[in-house]
Amino acid sequence: MSIDHTTGLELRSLITRTGDYELSLKRVDIAEPGADEVLVRVEAAPINPSDIGLLVGPADIANATASGSGDEAVVKAKVPVQFMKAMAGRFDESMAVGNEGAGVVVKAGASEAAQALLGKTVAMIGGAMYAQYRTMKAADCLPLPEGTTPAEGASCFVNPLTSLGMVETMRRDGHKALVHTAAASNLGQMLNRICLKDGIDLVNIVRSAEQEKLLRDIGAKYVCDSTVPSFMDDLTEALIATGATLAFDATGGGKLQGQILTAMEAMAVKAMKVYSRYGSTTHKQVYVYGRLESKPIEFSPTFGMAWSMGGWLLFPFLQKIGAADAQRLRERVAAELKTTFASHYTQVISLQEALQLDILKAYNKRATGAKYLINPNKAG
Repeated sequence: MSIDHTTGLELRSLITRTGDYELSLKRVDIAEPGADEVLVRVEAAPINPSDIGLLVGPADIANATASGSGDEAVVKAKVPVQFMKAMAGRFDESMAVGNEGAGVVVKAGASEAAQALLGKTVAMIGGAMYAQYRTMKAADCLPLPEGTTPAEGASCFVNPLTSLGMVETMRRDGHKALVHTAAASNLGQMLNRICLKDGIDLVNIVRSAEQEKLLRDIGAKYVCDSTVPSFMDDLTEALIATGATLAFDATGGGKLQGQILTAMEAMAVKAMKVYSRYGSTTHKQVYVYGRLESKPIEFSPTFGMAWSMGGWLLFPFLQKIGAADAQRLRERVAAELKTTFASHYTQVISLQEALQLDILKAYNKRATGAKYLINPNKAG
């Protein structure tokens, strides 16, 4: 199999030291793959919240402007001054975007491993996936099961491994049940399917009646709507029923993290035989793994002294557990790709459409249940 093209389009994000943001397409050379490399025609790459952090960052998209059209389209915006210090590490660097994706191997190097992938549909992770072509090490490609489309395999790393990582963290840290926020997301639905399959109690926190119904329709037993007046009572009751002392929070701002710890403490105190003015000795842990809310985390420590709040990221976790256990998780994803780890998308867009202001504003909202998929080789 061969291709005639020597160049391909790639989506690029730029923030200058003067606070100017620019999103554009760049035509780049397609290099011949090395002996142990393959060239993949990218046909599906999801827009995950973690991608938006690099793709858009803190730019003021509400007031963005667009010029040009098609391959020449450019979106410009300003970065508010209060966010500039955090962006210093990427000033004036045009950055390729897209954590993961899938496509068809169209060229392969001379090695046996590379040649074995020629013509195969593979999934990839490693950045720069919002591009028409991507050169990868053959060892870094995951061959997808026969009959799997690139769209079906595009999201088989970030969300599946994150949800499996949450369950693995629970087991390794000695907890017996989980709490998850923004729980109606694609990742949240995966986590529900894992927990139902593995017999793990999961308390889901959502932000609307529609999201609650969505989760209950797929079998979720414990769903708490944070927008209703009875939320704290509902959450405490769910924690008493499950004994959950570990939470993963995708919002990353506001009061929800403290509310979870408060409800966990109420659950723990209820089980205490003797009163202590220091609260329970049951350790309660909240891990923040997302930033759907940009405001600061606010809480009043009314949950005793045995608690922790910290960050959790997928790739440091995979490094921590080691190659063998990380491979075990990947193998489960591949085996259950069309069931437990199936993803659903709001819209499939081209690279050119990713620069249209109405579409850009839509995926930048990071709305629960609204996930976009880029097909870099879709006609613009």
